[in-house]
Amino acid sequence: MSKVLFVLTSHDQLGDTGHKTGFWIEEFAAPYYALVDHGVSVTLASPKGGQPPIDPKSALPESQTPATARFNADAALQAKLAATLRLDAVRADDFDAVFYPGGHGPLWDLANDGTSQALITAFLAQAKPVAAVCHAPAVLLGALTPEGLPVVAGRRVSGFSNSEEQAVGLADVVPFLLEDALQAKGGQYQRGPDWQSFAVEDGLLITGQNPASSEAVAEALLRRLPH
Repeated sequence: MSKVLFVLTSHDQLGDTGHKTGFWIEEFAAPYYALVDHGVSVTLASPKGGQPPIDPKSALPESQTPATARFNADAALQAKLAATLRLDAVRADDFDAVFYPGGHGPLWDLANDGTSQALITAFLAQAKPVAAVCHAPAVLLGALTPEGLPVVAGRRVSGFSNSEEQAVGLADVVPFLLEDALQAKGGQYQRGPDWQSFAVEDGLLITGQNPASSEAVAEALLRRLPH
């Protein structure tokens, strides 16, 4: 059985707005079910452990998908989510890949988390895929390859676009614009139309642009897992 580690944000404050953020339900639920329905074992972790914060906007009616409806009715998964492992308690050796769900939270914590960055380097050193969707490709910004180079340098990558950030009215709230930040690290940023599914693979990196890209990223990851 293949084993995948999911790493979720522990950050719940949307800058200085007084509003809450966290992870986006669709970007967790759709990949989770895409993998477990194919027999993959998924372990959940977050920087602080325990219940990771859910972005309240991702629970609104307009954000619902079949995967979120399934999650809302899945008491076992909700209980598992409430008891995520602390990130410093997991090792790349124990998994076949790592996946980072998005939401705005990772821009504040996982983008700068040394434990996460070391974990990504370890997965790459073991030739294991690293996948992230929407805002979660921010986790790659400070991560280095086993050779000590920026992970995204010279790689085709995607993530939440500047125009999508402007459309949700948060371009002046987020600590950085992900599209710009990926390019500043040498990433070859790629995108599709706003809000449409778009995923890109380059080497061991699998990245998706937005919530609609969650399943495409999961499917690409599934193809890479040992069977």
